[in-house]
Amino acid sequence: MDAENLHYFEKAPIAKAVAHFAVPMMLGTSMSVIYSILNAYFLGTLHNTAMLTALALTLPLFAIIMALGNLIGMGSGTFISRLLGEKKYDDVKHVSSFAVYSSLVIGLIVMAVGLPLIDSIVHGLGATPDSFGFTKDYVTIMLLGSPFVVLFFTLENIVRSEGAAITSMIGMILSVVVNIILDALVIFVFHWGVTGVASATVISNLVASVFYAFYMGYKSQFLTISAKWFKATKDILGNVFKIGVPVFIMSIFLGAMSLILNHFLVEYGDQAVAAYGISSRLLQFPEFILMGLCEGVVPLIAFSFTANKLRMKHTIGFTIKAIVALAVVFGIIVYLISDNLIGLFTHDPQLIEMGSYILHVTFLSLFITGMTTLFTGIFQATAQGTAAFIMSVIQGITLIPVLYIANQMNGFHGVVWSLVIADAVAFLVGAIMVYVLRNKLQPDLDSLVQ
Repeated sequence: MDAENLHYFEKAPIAKAVAHFAVPMMLGTSMSVIYSILNAYFLGTLHNTAMLTALALTLPLFAIIMALGNLIGMGSGTFISRLLGEKKYDDVKHVSSFAVYSSLVIGLIVMAVGLPLIDSIVHGLGATPDSFGFTKDYVTIMLLGSPFVVLFFTLENIVRSEGAAITSMIGMILSVVVNIILDALVIFVFHWGVTGVASATVISNLVASVFYAFYMGYKSQFLTISAKWFKATKDILGNVFKIGVPVFIMSIFLGAMSLILNHFLVEYGDQAVAAYGISSRLLQFPEFILMGLCEGVVPLIAFSFTANKLRMKHTIGFTIKAIVALAVVFGIIVYLISDNLIGLFTHDPQLIEMGSYILHVTFLSLFITGMTTLFTGIFQATAQGTAAFIMSVIQGITLIPVLYIANQMNGFHGVVWSLVIADAVAFLVGAIMVYVLRNKLQPDLDSLVQ
């Protein structure tokens, strides 16, 4: 951590500090969404609905692999930020080395377990006869590349936790740019379809992982990839998994929610699944911008929690104002041009109508999801493991019964609206827990929740 990063952690005005940590993360995540959108666009030019369906069906698998990276990355990252606030620099090296090698081992386990069960996995994802082959191709490549995907998400979190927000952003953008270039080649030049798209994702994650590893090995003052610093002590395991496990469970629930939602949508045809796949990718752009804001400030909140709690309070207050402003701007834009946005991916009038409807409904909860992400980030940064765990499961626990009831009562419309209801419940639970924990976090947090 150089003097500039330390300045933003400790002394810079709150607005500048939040911008330093959050803007690179917002740019990085937005680039990831742009890639996701272009991914669907490239496949859409092939005019094969089954390919688009396969792309949507495999989202839960990618969410699970990403969750394993965040299990180690978020758990280690928030711990590293707190250790930096306490100036325990040798411990930072031990934790970063642990993160690198444990993530690789987890990725290898996923590959070894998943490949023999691949047909069962594809059936479990809800593949139809038309989309089964495409889905299996994508899943095979993703399982083979899972060690690199897990490592990428781990290292991105670790680098950001040190305050190297620009380096974190560069790695994310590098991954996206390589992915887009490879996508264009494998689809338009080599005609590899879904297999090419999956391969491009794995290769781009590998390239970015190498970039992060180089930074940690040769540029960072405190982070390391050296195996000689590896330790798996009770303290490291406890602090990493106390936060990492809730993050993992939340990601698993999100993947399970997507899987369950796909199963409900399949009842209304492949077009419903494809429409949800397109609209969810469009919704990811503002959601990931807000996520980038909230996750970007987590290292600053974690550092301030151990070094300066009044600064932590001001950081949270400023972030809430930014969430409100961004949610309003994005909401207006989407309601004005939703049909045009869906029309970028398909010329099918029914697909455009269904996708636009889903977009309108799900955008209603944009501010709510932003605040929910911030609540979760506060709990992660301040090592409130129980609260983080509750936030990780509440949305999934709510969505499953709501889906069944809403589907019975109002069919397709009920399925779509169930997402908004689950988001609202998670927001209320998070707000209540912030209020209950306000004195434990810091007495001055009273002003934020009254």
